[in-house]
Amino acid sequence: MTDDIRLCRTFQTAPAAVPKEDSAKYLVSALEAEGFQAPDWLVPDMEDGTAPDMKAEGLENTIEKVPQYDFPGEIWPRVEWSYEDEEYCEKGRNQIDRLVAEIGDEIEGVVVPKVGRLEDVERAAEVVAEAEAEHGYEDGSIGLSIIIETGRARSDLREISKFGEDSRLTALVFGPVDYAAELGGRDLGDGMPRWDGLLEALSNESSAAGLLSIGGPFDDLFKERAGLTYYNADDYADQVEHEAMLGLDGSWSLYPKQTIQANTVHMPTPDELERDVHKIERFNEAKREGTGAVTIDGQMVDEATFKNFRNTVRQVRAIDDIRPSQTEEYYDADLLSRARDLELSYR
Repeated sequence: MTDDIRLCRTFQTAPAAVPKEDSAKYLVSALEAEGFQAPDWLVPDMEDGTAPDMKAEGLENTIEKVPQYDFPGEIWPRVEWSYEDEEYCEKGRNQIDRLVAEIGDEIEGVVVPKVGRLEDVERAAEVVAEAEAEHGYEDGSIGLSIIIETGRARSDLREISKFGEDSRLTALVFGPVDYAAELGGRDLGDGMPRWDGLLEALSNESSAAGLLSIGGPFDDLFKERAGLTYYNADDYADQVEHEAMLGLDGSWSLYPKQTIQANTVHMPTPDELERDVHKIERFNEAKREGTGAVTIDGQMVDEATFKNFRNTVRQVRAIDDIRPSQTEEYYDADLLSRARDLELSYR
């Protein structure tokens, strides 16, 4: 088995332009990030994260700044789009064309928000294909990821995912704020719902189609208590852990400290890696001796449980391939070597 996991533990949006003397300040800060503070996917944001009168400047900042940095992850600019407003779709078309023309070699793809039904997703894919062809890129060179934040996209989630099996569609990202607004939901003072049903469906359909699934943003960044303002680490960690348990591949980050948390939560702990490496080693010994199911540390290990242990090792191997500085910092060298050398075939 090849370790073909595509990493997107963190989907960090960074405003492409802000009303400061250096309007690219936050974009540059994200491009300069290192170690666990660097997301797997950096998303220069020309949509909701950038003020309406600064979107053109945000596009220019992205085109100018991205090539200046050797960013360790993938770059996926978020453009403007809306299934219900042709003006926004035309803006998105122009942004995609400029991005592919100017920095097509620097980006892995584009993120398109507020898509509607399957036909709208197909239309967005056609826009990317047209830009590729116009500017001399091979078909499929530029990926497409979409944000599921409308009732129509949710209703067509299975059809959209099936389309993704054989297209440039790469990831499905949840956008809870716009989704709640479109459904007519209200903020009753206790924050957003957990959206368990939708997230489970997102995880399932993306997995079935070989796509990535990414949880929604957590914007309650700070809390106040006893006159002090402090970073809300616990509640964000709860959300990311919930998404990880549902099988989502990554989480949305709005802030460097969130990126550190998401990178870490979606990365097996040293104890988890030691546990699962040990169990696979023990199982492999039993397999060589001709045994099928075997009890290891009180747990019956069969093909289903073996796959869960294998997922841990495959995730670590994928991180080690792309971000070796993180695995070197996080794991004991001997443990990492054992994980690398393991035979991961059940049979």
